[in-house]
Amino acid sequence: MIVDPILLLAFIPAGLALNVTPGPDMMFCLAQGLRGGPRCGWAASAGVAMGGMVHVLLAGLGLGALVSALPGAFDVIRWGGAAYLAWIAWRTLRTPIAGSDAPVMVPSKAARQGFVVNITNPKFIFFVLAFVPQFIDASLPVLPQFLAYGALMATGGLLVNGLVGQFSGRLRRKLEGGSKTERALRYGCATLFGGLAVRLAI
Repeated sequence: MIVDPILLLAFIPAGLALNVTPGPDMMFCLAQGLRGGPRCGWAASAGVAMGGMVHVLLAGLGLGALVSALPGAFDVIRWGGAAYLAWIAWRTLRTPIAGSDAPVMVPSKAARQGFVVNITNPKFIFFVLAFVPQFIDASLPVLPQFLAYGALMATGGLLVNGLVGQFSGRLRRKLEGGSKTERALRYGCATLFGGLAVRLAI
């Protein structure tokens, strides 16, 4: 048995509650769905999930403690993530999400950006280190338990964020380039990314 069944039953609702709580990953998938349609929303969600699994693997291997012990490394990753989010905010602000002048967003690019957005958020690994150990059985191998719980979190996030991207992708088809609604959504997404960049930086 990889994980304790009782702990697993306790983890599932807790993990689901986290998945449905709005956060940067969900906002990113919403924005990518608006920019490229449902497929890009799902691709962004898949990229975010893959980034989350990398964080879980690092946490399970104990590298989170290493990053915690080296504040300089944490700051480098943190500022890199903030800069990337700021760049996405700028591009979102300047790039129409609908209309003939809107550039085509392809799923592969959405997935890559989703992965980078998640992997450059070092706070996620500390969240994993604070949350997952509550459900770890010390009598069982630790790494497989981290990976099992991480896979459940990633799957839940993939479905929830993917559905958000699906909804926003369908909404995109009803938008007209340059309309007040299109500009409001674009400025709103850009503001969210800019705010997340500032939050990560400070």
